[in-house]
Amino acid sequence: MIYHDWITVLHALREKRQSCVLITVLSERGSVPRDSGSKMVVTPHETYLTIGGGHLEFQCIAQAREMLHSGQTAPRSEDFSLGARLGQCCGGMTTILFEPLLQAQPMIQVYGAGHVGQALVTLLSTLPCHISWIDSRAAQFTSVPAGVTVVQPEDPLDCVAQAAPETYFVVMTHHHPLDLALTEAILKRGDFRYVGLIGSQTKSQRFRYRLEGKGISADQLAQLRCPVGLPDVKGKLPAEIAVAIAGEIITVYQQHRLN
Repeated sequence: MIYHDWITVLHALREKRQSCVLITVLSERGSVPRDSGSKMVVTPHETYLTIGGGHLEFQCIAQAREMLHSGQTAPRSEDFSLGARLGQCCGGMTTILFEPLLQAQPMIQVYGAGHVGQALVTLLSTLPCHISWIDSRAAQFTSVPAGVTVVQPEDPLDCVAQAAPETYFVVMTHHHPLDLALTEAILKRGDFRYVGLIGSQTKSQRFRYRLEGKGISADQLAQLRCPVGLPDVKGKLPAEIAVAIAGEIITVYQQHRLN
């Protein structure tokens, strides 16, 4: 959809619970691409409106996305000289204001699009959160709820490396060695908000033993929730397991919000 004003853009992004950075041209001196008051909006994957294009806009987009990735909340301004160093020929000066508008919803990565993954994502999509659903098997995504981002990577470990700090991770792939590799990579990050691994008590004991052999400390292993989900929610049906996991994620999120 094409938007013609920044207020409409911000309203639409708020409805989608999407964090963004509002970029504003505060002042200009000499020849510049856009006048004071010009605005654009940047999300992790999209841009709306323009402050003139060229290398100035490219650099501002990159800085805005770094603010989103690192979770910065304070606005800041920066002066830009539109000369050869920036790849611009205008020759003027401009001051740009960056205002992060962060939605306080958890970022959740669900690895695996099997029956339980499908039930869990369907349930989580009704909550105020951002969901990335990750599986290399395209045929598994027969029904994707609105607002859910599907990722089909060659190597799911790349998604772990690219995840934002404070992400909630749920690992439930079709392949135990992949589950192990993903869990190891997540625990080694150390900046996650939650990590849950589907499996029985037997799988939990085996994985913890193997992870310890890979250098994962006891403190790190203590943060791993396996078996995943609220223990009081019983049942083996995909929907029952999904309810247990979603309930646990909600509990962790609400505790974090109160602290």
